[in-house]
Amino acid sequence: MSDRDELVGPAALPGEDRVDASLRPRSLAEFVGQDRVRRQLELVLLGAKQRGQSADHVLLSGSPGLGKTTLAAIVAAEVGAQLRTTSGPAIERPGDLAAILTGLEPGDVLFVDEIHRLPRQVEEVLYPAMEDLQLDIVVGKGPGARSIRLDLPPFTLVGATTRTGLLSAPLRDRFGFAAHLEHYEPAELERIVRRSAGLLGVDLDAGGGEEISRRSRGTPRIANRLLRRVRDYAEVEGDGIVDRAVARAALAVFDVDELGLDRLDRRVLEALCNNFGGGPVGLATLATSVGEEPETVETAVEPFLLRTGLLQRTPRGRTATAGTYAHLGLPAPRPEAAWTLPIDEVAPGADEA
Repeated sequence: MSDRDELVGPAALPGEDRVDASLRPRSLAEFVGQDRVRRQLELVLLGAKQRGQSADHVLLSGSPGLGKTTLAAIVAAEVGAQLRTTSGPAIERPGDLAAILTGLEPGDVLFVDEIHRLPRQVEEVLYPAMEDLQLDIVVGKGPGARSIRLDLPPFTLVGATTRTGLLSAPLRDRFGFAAHLEHYEPAELERIVRRSAGLLGVDLDAGGGEEISRRSRGTPRIANRLLRRVRDYAEVEGDGIVDRAVARAALAVFDVDELGLDRLDRRVLEALCNNFGGGPVGLATLATSVGEEPETVETAVEPFLLRTGLLQRTPRGRTATAGTYAHLGLPAPRPEAAWTLPIDEVAPGADEA
């Protein structure tokens, strides 16, 4: 169990994490976007408050940076409870989970990030805790071992995951409310950027806000990070005012292009087009060509490229699209010039969506 398995507020976090936390909305009324999820969650929380009960357990899924941690904190704030935070990898043994659960006060909200990474033996201890508010603890070893059942106070578990498919069915079924967060529209991100600029004291005009939001990959976390970097550029190189021209110049310095691609994104696409004739090529080969781990390319690069139509997954591997060549300013290859990776070298899972 880590030192962060505690009530965590902005003051307890270091550097940029503290700034990120300070920009998060504190209530559903302040939360921008995700209208469907926000309305559903509002009904769940208000219903629980009117009945004087703890809210049902909540499962939040979606890509990183869309607001799962923020919504967990909002759940606690809306029901007037304390938020306890931990993560799946931090709970290594059933005893770690038992220590967390027995330390909860009635009504507390327990937030478990990356819940899909809970060890199976920990999951099995969590089932009766979620369903019956009971915890089974085994005391002793061997023939003399015995099981003790402890009653737990009412609590709400909020689980967050970026990989819903990795959750076991028994765990998924024990959540009373499950919501999938979608990527944000540029107009929603612009509202978030304007709000964050006000909190940070940044002089941001409409053009600057639009430029930042358009390059933020539909992700509030990225929008806030780009806003801080543009602010740095404006204060050092200009008069502190963030307009469209300043935002464009700043984002060029920080290697964020018109679509929001960063340097690694472009390296992957350039390698795919220049080294492998647009593919198909296996994930491992493509990752090696840019000096990165396959997992990094698969989780940090590919999702956005797939969403923007700059990359395709096929049964034989990754391939470029016509839009890839257009965005990079490269001539599209002739069909007969395409480079093909032998089928036995294609990484497993190349055809997965």
